[in-house]
Amino acid sequence: MTSPLTTPLARERRAQVLRQSLSVALATGAYGISFGALSVAAGLNLWQTQVLSLLLFSGGSQFAFVGIMAGGPAGAVAAIATSTLLGVRNSLYGLQVSRLLDVRGPRRVAAAQLTIDESTAVGVAQPEAAAGRLGFWATGVGVYVLWNAMTLVGALVGDAIGDPKRYGLDAAAAAAFCGLLAPRLKSRDAFAIAAVAAVVAVLVAPHAPAGVPVLVAALSALLAGFWRRAHHDPAPPHRWVDEPTSSESPETR
Repeated sequence: MTSPLTTPLARERRAQVLRQSLSVALATGAYGISFGALSVAAGLNLWQTQVLSLLLFSGGSQFAFVGIMAGGPAGAVAAIATSTLLGVRNSLYGLQVSRLLDVRGPRRVAAAQLTIDESTAVGVAQPEAAAGRLGFWATGVGVYVLWNAMTLVGALVGDAIGDPKRYGLDAAAAAAFCGLLAPRLKSRDAFAIAAVAAVVAVLVAPHAPAGVPVLVAALSALLAGFWRRAHHDPAPPHRWVDEPTSSESPETR
């Protein structure tokens, strides 16, 4: 039979995943206009701004870098610490994504570049491994293209559009994540863990640099999950419905 690594998706399911990926990519990519505008305002030229988005491709780290440029040496330590924490966060994402994608060579390099909040969230939210891989790549490529395009727009016309927050672009990505999370809150424990993470994020946000509240909230959710396992029946590890078990090789499926 066809292995789970090559199992095709039905046309309707494929379209559903692509719509989800596109909605997340549009919501996130649109906010790249803010980075472009802030980067130029901080003293970087158009090409420097664009290269940051092309190569670094990490919104939190990019905004932290711009913070160094705008704030001078006084804010350098905080900005560098923030970028380091965000790098650790992406490394944790990589542990989950590597099991899902199982790629080598150039595709592994591309996957590392595209491993961000949005691509990881869409990928692991899918019940099937095939849909997860499609969601990861479609979201990652979509965000990459739109983020860089909007960075260019922001760098060119940032002064004309003013503060992007007044258009609600900063809330669009958060709303997209809520849409991904909602279908997964099917149990009381899952809802409780999500609530703990949300409360922690709200409490930390006023006192921490951008991006750090997400990391702290994720750690709190992890601790809450460990507590649940210690006081209840251990939950099985996450497994996609078309992923073989340890005693079942892909060839035997």
